[in-house]
Amino acid sequence: MENFALDLSTKIIFGKDSEEKVGEEIKNYSEKVLLHYGGGSIKRTGLYEKVVKSLKKSSVEFVELGGVVPNPRLSLVREGIELCRKENIDFILAVGGGSVIDSAKAIAAGVPYKGDVWDFFEKKARIREAIPVATILTISAAGSEMSPSMVITDEKSRRKLSGRSDLIRPVFSILNPELTFTLPKEQVAYGAVDMFAHIVERYFTSTKNVDVTDEMCEAVMRSIIMNAKKAVADLEDYNAQAELMWGGTVAHNGILGAGREEDWSSHRIEHELSAAYDIAHGAGLAVIVPAWMAYVYKHDVRRFARYARNVFHVLDEDDEKAALSGIEETNKFFSSLGLSTTMKGLGIGEENIGKMSKLCAGKDGIGFFVKLDAEDIEKIYRLALD
Repeated sequence: MENFALDLSTKIIFGKDSEEKVGEEIKNYSEKVLLHYGGGSIKRTGLYEKVVKSLKKSSVEFVELGGVVPNPRLSLVREGIELCRKENIDFILAVGGGSVIDSAKAIAAGVPYKGDVWDFFEKKARIREAIPVATILTISAAGSEMSPSMVITDEKSRRKLSGRSDLIRPVFSILNPELTFTLPKEQVAYGAVDMFAHIVERYFTSTKNVDVTDEMCEAVMRSIIMNAKKAVADLEDYNAQAELMWGGTVAHNGILGAGREEDWSSHRIEHELSAAYDIAHGAGLAVIVPAWMAYVYKHDVRRFARYARNVFHVLDEDDEKAALSGIEETNKFFSSLGLSTTMKGLGIGEENIGKMSKLCAGKDGIGFFVKLDAEDIEKIYRLALD
């Protein structure tokens, strides 16, 4: 096990009607906030009205900025930064899923920064200050509600890059599973794949003697598999949605990666795919994760065999056969949620594979479990084609 520092400082407020407490919680931090949200679904479902009522009850002023879309856009982040500066806003409330929360985090980091916020994503600058962010989660998926990470897309260059700092970890997050009841089935499925992939990125490691987090990873993956199927079958199954909501948070708050080297190749490869084709992140991961597994499993057949046996209950005693069965079971799980596991199934061909591979690899390649260069990444994309 490696040395580690773990910050889990986000306060979680979980359960039915918990969004009604948002005003009194924010009052501890600010009297004027940016209310940040997506395309208007929070108004159709009545959540917006509840949030506004709670803010007004606690005498918290707010300025609105909606319009966040999947693969959140840099242009809206820049607009939010200027709005916060103009209105002297010192706190951001993100109401939505991972895209809204990531957009809020980027705005929070950009407000006190003298340069362009994209510098943080191109690694030209480090985040040294940020205004606080809080969230009301409406989609179980990205885990951004308790993580120090964010992903933003520059629509002009079609680059999708990540940033990270404990300074952008939300100070509190409100998680009411009932807020997910109105989601389409495919959104629930995308979310389940995303949180599952977050654990895959941590589970496949070369770090030895990480028994505690190995067991935790396997347990959370098994729970996601079981409850994702239930939630897709019955969107108003509170218990299944509650398990997914908490599973998504635990998958990405850092605890499952403590003391172990993480990989993140699948996410990097998928980011190029969704940046190029503007597909849902979970849809892209359902395609890329099994292809990545198929390409790298021989690096550590025994770990893949353990994954197969402990997550999918594969009984084969031969490690090679068990490993391959585990990869196939991963495909079957994603398919059981109604998702495609091939690029062609998403209507994507091979026309951009070379470009995406080079952009993804950059100068130094990606990955830690297995180091991948542009040629490796291209082979993974081709495995994912059909």
